[in-house]
Amino acid sequence: MKRKIILSEDGSSTIYVEDLGEHYHSVFGAKAESEHVFIHAGLRYLEQKAYKKIDILEVGLGTGLNLYLSYIHKNPSTRINYLAIEKYPLIETEWKALNYTGSENTHLDLFSEIHNSEWNIPIKTEENFQFLKIRTDLKTYMPPHGLDLIYFDAFAPDVQPELWSKDIFSRIYESLNHGGILVTYSAKGFVKRNLQESGFSLEKLPGPKGKRHMLRALK
Repeated sequence: MKRKIILSEDGSSTIYVEDLGEHYHSVFGAKAESEHVFIHAGLRYLEQKAYKKIDILEVGLGTGLNLYLSYIHKNPSTRINYLAIEKYPLIETEWKALNYTGSENTHLDLFSEIHNSEWNIPIKTEENFQFLKIRTDLKTYMPPHGLDLIYFDAFAPDVQPELWSKDIFSRIYESLNHGGILVTYSAKGFVKRNLQESGFSLEKLPGPKGKRHMLRALK
């Protein structure tokens, strides 16, 4: 893939994939979109329901932004096991060009560890936070059971519709605990239909800047 680092409207980095004509994040704000969709509608939603332990699966590790923000924004008392899958990892020159840690390099060690750590080996960053990266293809991946929260951050359904299929959503549905949720930035008609046919109940929520709506799907 030919990839190019660009700045989104809120000043945070994203990546443009020339082969797909697609960005990793919203051009209206990479960080703002991730916080709105995944942190506020996902992680904080479960924390407000008094979850003390949350098992997360991220579909599309990408730049590592969602993992990084989950660590920064989680309640200190919440125990998180974070599993992220990715088919095309960034190379060192790419992730080092991202500006998520800011000019003061806040949590720079964590962001470096996200990308430098070995695949398929659990990494414990502190007592209440552990992550595991798996290099795999979503189309064949079988998620483990016992998950509470899915960050569904695949490339847009217009670009890769096969990643938003009923088959994939059904596998994810089976992996979730009762009361578990999936959050995603897309509210496309066929995405909603495939989620519902997989067993999910849907909430259509206000989207981040540039999108009218996003989805939270409940098991």
